[in-house]
Amino acid sequence: METGETTAYGASLAGGSFDFYKFIKQPLTILRLFSWVFAIVVFATITAEGYVNAKDTSQVVCIFNQNDGACNYGVGVGIIAFFASTAFLFADAYLPLMSSAQERKHLVIVDLGFSGFWTFLWFVCFCLLANQWANTTDRHSIPVDAAQAIIVFSFFSFLAWGVITYFVLMRFRQGIRDLGQGFSESAPDQSSPYQASTFPHDPSPYPPTTYPSDQYQQPPFMGKPEPIGNSTYQPPNY
Repeated sequence: METGETTAYGASLAGGSFDFYKFIKQPLTILRLFSWVFAIVVFATITAEGYVNAKDTSQVVCIFNQNDGACNYGVGVGIIAFFASTAFLFADAYLPLMSSAQERKHLVIVDLGFSGFWTFLWFVCFCLLANQWANTTDRHSIPVDAAQAIIVFSFFSFLAWGVITYFVLMRFRQGIRDLGQGFSESAPDQSSPYQASTFPHDPSPYPPTTYPSDQYQQPPFMGKPEPIGNSTYQPPNY
């Protein structure tokens, strides 16, 4: 790669220090902060103003067509989304410090699955609250602004989590691509030792040239070497 470092899921595999200013400017971080705020607005507004006394009774009912299930669903989805946004913010901050590509992959997969699932739940929450509000007939003693704010921020939460899912999917694809490029560039050289190729139609009468190994071979037609040490002198015969 051009940088000389293998990256995975948006950060170097070697790990590094946490850069707060870079982290806070990331689009994914901003979206998580928005989803965190939207979740607070939804469940806090339902808890504070989502229940009123029923007409001519002291019973407390949900402002959305007196359907307590709608209010409970909105509170549950909002609270879990609040804690999930907080947890994934810390996970995004810790991701560059992780030196294992497999650990990063597992974290991104969990993030992708949860974000996609919670996008669906927020869509269901918006549709449920909007439908129950449309069927609400008696709105005289109901805080209309609070009900409308809950519906609107449920829709905003659906959009925010949908975009978060898209960004996490892009991070997952980028990580797979970066790892593939890193492994292809760091592959060992599998080239074999050089040997002169033979040509079947070579008109030359000489055999193809080969390069012997480095092992020493004694040349042919060599006589038996004479001993240097304990040899006796014999005079010539006349």
